[in-house]
Amino acid sequence: MTHEELQEQRREKWRLKSEPIRTLEDGRAFMENVGFCLMYPLHPPVLVPTFIGAYVGADENLPTSQMAFADPRAKDATELMVRLLRDRAAYEANLFGETNFLVSAAVFPYFYGLVGDRNPRHMPKPGTRSEYSPLARDVFNAINKHGAMSKAQLHDRLGGALSDSALDRALNDLWTRLRITRVDYRPDEGTFWDVLYRWSPEAVKEGVEISIPEALSALVGKYVEAMIAVEASEVEEFFSNMVSRAKVRDAVNALLAARELALTHVGNRSMLQIPSRQPVVPPPDPARRQPIARRPRPGVRR
Repeated sequence: MTHEELQEQRREKWRLKSEPIRTLEDGRAFMENVGFCLMYPLHPPVLVPTFIGAYVGADENLPTSQMAFADPRAKDATELMVRLLRDRAAYEANLFGETNFLVSAAVFPYFYGLVGDRNPRHMPKPGTRSEYSPLARDVFNAINKHGAMSKAQLHDRLGGALSDSALDRALNDLWTRLRITRVDYRPDEGTFWDVLYRWSPEAVKEGVEISIPEALSALVGKYVEAMIAVEASEVEEFFSNMVSRAKVRDAVNALLAARELALTHVGNRSMLQIPSRQPVVPPPDPARRQPIARRPRPGVRR
């Protein structure tokens, strides 16, 4: 394979060849095909598809999240993305700061198994080693007890001299660890947040039961599949936003040893690829609890 052939195959898989997604079914098919993507491109770029690119059907002159307000294509793409979130055909996470990270429904349990909390219903006890600030704990407990809430409602509920910036930090901390998720938006009230385990209990329950090595192996396999072929260093770079590079390297080596990944040459570069003999979605194991129907098992050996 040449570098030009690799780029052409990626463009086709990422819907960048004038075949834009427009309907809910288009969006669902795109998400299931790539597994995860960014909403908008980043600078410097991250090697992963973008939802706005698939919506436009091209990768030139795409808006960033900072310029999305001035681009009518971004408004339409966001409306489709929100429909996917409401349909639970996709989930969003806060990994890259400037733009949302979107994950397909089938892949999300693995993503939760990698970065989510194992006890999603309760916050850890406060202490010097707690990962959450006192305000983040209060925000979680308020939403957990009273249901989905907007920022304005949280201000009223928590009271005190609570600043918008402090509340935003608490919400982002909880969102990053998949404690909460955005579930609605109303022009007069803004975004509404709910605890994730209540919004999507089956996906969270399944994710809690997936070990970190299993989750990482599955996600690495899906990433390699979505990239067509990719250097090991690029895999490490992408997943370093979630776990240490050492863990990613161990996962790649284990998948190579199990022959669930193979090495191929693209020009003069050695890259990882899913072997053609390896099915992307193997049949379910009847000895194990039946998972969500669309749950893929890329890169995981029983």
